[in-house]
Amino acid sequence: MKQRGRAVPASGSAARSAKSGPGLIADVRRMWGLLELSRWRVAVAVGWGVLALGSGLGLAALAAWLIARAWQMPPVLDLTVAVVTVRALGISRGLCRYLERLATHDVALRSMTTARAGVYRALSRSDVWMRRERTSGGESPAVGPVGERGSGAEPTTAAARRPAFGKALPANGFRGDEPAADSPARMRRGDLLVRIGSDIDDLGAVVVRALVPIAVAVVLAIAAVVLLATISVAAAGILAACLVLSGVLAPWLSARAAREAEIAVRADRAEFTARSLTVLDHAAELRVAGRLDAALAAARDSGRRAVAAEDRAARHGAWAAAATPFAIGVSVLGALLIGLAIYGPSGGLPGGMTPMALTILVLLPLSAFEAVGPLPAAAQAITTARAALRRLDAAETPDARRVSPPDLPDLPAGRRIAVVGPSGAGKTTLLMAWAGLFDTPRPGVTFFAEDAHLFGTSVLENLRVARGDITDAEAEEALRKVGLGDWLDSLPEGVHTDLVGGAAAVSGGQRRRILLARALLAPARVLLLDEPTEHLEAEAGADLLRALLDPSGGLVEPDRTVVVVTHQPPAGHRADAVVHVDASGQVSAEFATEKPAAFA
Repeated sequence: MKQRGRAVPASGSAARSAKSGPGLIADVRRMWGLLELSRWRVAVAVGWGVLALGSGLGLAALAAWLIARAWQMPPVLDLTVAVVTVRALGISRGLCRYLERLATHDVALRSMTTARAGVYRALSRSDVWMRRERTSGGESPAVGPVGERGSGAEPTTAAARRPAFGKALPANGFRGDEPAADSPARMRRGDLLVRIGSDIDDLGAVVVRALVPIAVAVVLAIAAVVLLATISVAAAGILAACLVLSGVLAPWLSARAAREAEIAVRADRAEFTARSLTVLDHAAELRVAGRLDAALAAARDSGRRAVAAEDRAARHGAWAAAATPFAIGVSVLGALLIGLAIYGPSGGLPGGMTPMALTILVLLPLSAFEAVGPLPAAAQAITTARAALRRLDAAETPDARRVSPPDLPDLPAGRRIAVVGPSGAGKTTLLMAWAGLFDTPRPGVTFFAEDAHLFGTSVLENLRVARGDITDAEAEEALRKVGLGDWLDSLPEGVHTDLVGGAAAVSGGQRRRILLARALLAPARVLLLDEPTEHLEAEAGADLLRALLDPSGGLVEPDRTVVVVTHQPPAGHRADAVVHVDASGQVSAEFATEKPAAFA
């Protein structure tokens, strides 16, 4: 259920809506659909589970018969078949349990892969809202489209309509109608990390911890009651009541405790994740701003709150944990009393029950509860998964209010454009709008972010992120074009040298040049480069910018369009246009010659 206003960890809204959301059966069906579970694979897993616990149930009954029969000291040959069968059941129990675990985890892992791919696809289609949450110490994070410079804010994303050139923008940056607080367009990166990580893991755990165990428990509980009813209907009735207590009441109590834990813990956990990511990603900026200690303290406080909430919620599960041992005791004691009443010489009917039947009557319930024992954990898994499902619904279902396509001009072929302005004015957002990242991506237009990732693999594979068929010669040529010739010659294996640790293996300037080489190798006809010369020496950065903005500079093919974000265009540049985005959000453009029709 979507809520508007301040962006809070979506788990809170998800948990609060759990009571008013769809029913349990509807949620399970939606989980099944999201995970795309195979009925055949689930049935195979349930079948192996029934065989495993059925072997245990038969083993308990036969072992009880064998103990009582051996007490009567019959000829050994009378016990041979029972002894062999006990061994066979013991072996089959372990074997079937292994096969059930194998089949169940195979289904779960396949479904988690499918669900995660679906969520990634949904996120790739979602609108993106450029906003930051200021995390200045222990203060409540302020939410806005763009955080104040130097605030150490954590960037998050959402969608908006961009104005055309020459139209005034709000002072706080590009904006439009804000998406709902729990849509992917208003999530902090910590919240997104929870969704594509632990939330999908929670859905996959439903298969292993809930769906298969519940199906197995139903079959085995019915089998145990029917088997016991052949000896004593009264004892079977007690067993059925105790199985209901352990298999229905205990899971209900467990689910209630899990729901309370979900409400209390998830928000604190998401807050801790978000604050931790802020510290990890922006430690240098926070230190320069003098706010690193405050940010660390805020992360530690949120972590302690999450641990305290978990401890409080754990106490509520104590009653659920006590229900199953209590039910086992009642069923065994009831069966014993009924058996003694029927069999015992003091009040019972002589010959009314054999010693073997009495032993089975008492020991069989112990094995019967093995099937319903996992159900409290299954209830917790379902409760946690239902909350995760509601959070994932925000990613699977785009916000109802679609924004209009950005009112920006088409980019003529072969143009060189520089976008300049102060930090936080919205230069990067303008490039993202040009690439169509706020609505429908534009074919042939590629945005290369300033903080693009370098992977811990070879230099060549890092360049192949842009195009998978890049050859060694093409990679070497691109690296030499951006000024990494000497560095490339120093590598022991050339472009096949691994960058151990990714970006940690190179300097900041080398990283920027590698990312620029990756952009040059991309097949896009329009390259949108976000501050490609950051961390370079002033003179080297200016030379590289002049080459990027010069159609005849040889760095980029003349028929490809290049748009570069920079704080200041270099002297002597040959850009066709310079787009200015000032601190107030006003966008204007200067042209080297007459104003092209595309910018009219």
